[in-house]
Amino acid sequence: MKISARNVLSGTVKAMHEGPVTTEVTVEVAPGIEVVSTITAGSAKNLNLKVGAKVHAVIKASSVMIATD
Repeated sequence: MKISARNVLSGTVKAMHEGPVTTEVTVEVAPGIEVVSTITAGSAKNLNLKVGAKVHAVIKASSVMIATD
């Protein structure tokens, strides 16, 4: 896989919550560190996603905000 994005985190699918339209996918990228993404149910099926699968979380954002209390 070649991709121009610089924010790629490799990990393992830890959990999936499937709905009729979307699927929430939790990816563990390091012990205790998770990234959660909501994708279409069709995409989850086309990617053949299952708990335990090795995947890449590709993050595309124009900005990342930091906040404190």
